[in-house]
Amino acid sequence: MIKERLASTNGRRDEEPNIELAQEIVQKQDNHSISELIKLMNSKQKELQNDSIKVLYEIGELSPALIENYLVEFVEALKSKNNRLQWGAMTAIKTISRIKPLEISENILTLEQVVEQGSVITRDNYIAILVNFLDIPELQERSFNSLINQLKECPTNQLPMYAEMALPKIRKNNSSPFSSAIANRLDEIEKESKRKRLEKVLKKLGRN
Repeated sequence: MIKERLASTNGRRDEEPNIELAQEIVQKQDNHSISELIKLMNSKQKELQNDSIKVLYEIGELSPALIENYLVEFVEALKSKNNRLQWGAMTAIKTISRIKPLEISENILTLEQVVEQGSVITRDNYIAILVNFLDIPELQERSFNSLINQLKECPTNQLPMYAEMALPKIRKNNSSPFSSAIANRLDEIEKESKRKRLEKVLKKLGRN
């Protein structure tokens, strides 16, 4: 049973057993074990929820197609009061955002609501999803607008990373609002290293 392979079941506090299990499942293309993990993710035991979502998003990082059919379950997990399960579910959704963009976009309001109440990691993965959506013509406009809103409102500590993540996808036709969102927050940045990272982004955009 998959349950017997999870870290918490074996009294482990590290993630190595979960990572090894994910690698093994990907190697074997073991869909049965993935369905077992989904059931454990929905269990009432917090430790099993945590381990299962870890294995699932590690599978998604290696082979997103193996978990793409469980979007509904991941969206539902976003609503959990278990913070680890919540941000883990957003991570899992991120891993399939390149192959299920339209389906995920239909749930964008749920994702946005979770981000407002969730952890930094939840927001990090949401930003990555928006950046991936910038490659999808029919999702570009809304995703870009959502990204700009995040740049305007996110914690200053995360702002340089988000700006750097999005930079490769920014084109001349939308560089102005992107650079303005960053430039308008420069005075908020107290740490010099983070300010320099933002200034470097602005320089690449052609703005001093």
